[in-house]
Amino acid sequence: MYAVVVTGGKQYKVSEGDVIFVEKLEAEVDSTVELDNVLVVSKDNGEVVVGKPAVEGAKVVAKVAAQGKAKKIIVFKYKPKKDYRRKQGHRQPYTKLVVEKIEA
Repeated sequence: MYAVVVTGGKQYKVSEGDVIFVEKLEAEVDSTVELDNVLVVSKDNGEVVVGKPAVEGAKVVAKVAAQGKAKKIIVFKYKPKKDYRRKQGHRQPYTKLVVEKIEA
């Protein structure tokens, strides 16, 4: 059984027990989060339900495992021969989720 959920403007294909890293959610560690924007649900008998645009009454229950920041990336801009250089770093915040249950 799997589902396709939308959170943070991205789509994730999840099954029960999966660990996913999503854009930062305002939730405490060890709390549960319900993702109710479910696009596709595959049931145990092989039936696939596709929403228009979302599946009615379907939701994914996940536990917040951690809040953190990704690896640092360097943003470096320059223009040749013009003495223009800008260096900037960025660390994207994320939320680590463990999918507990898919309700269809």
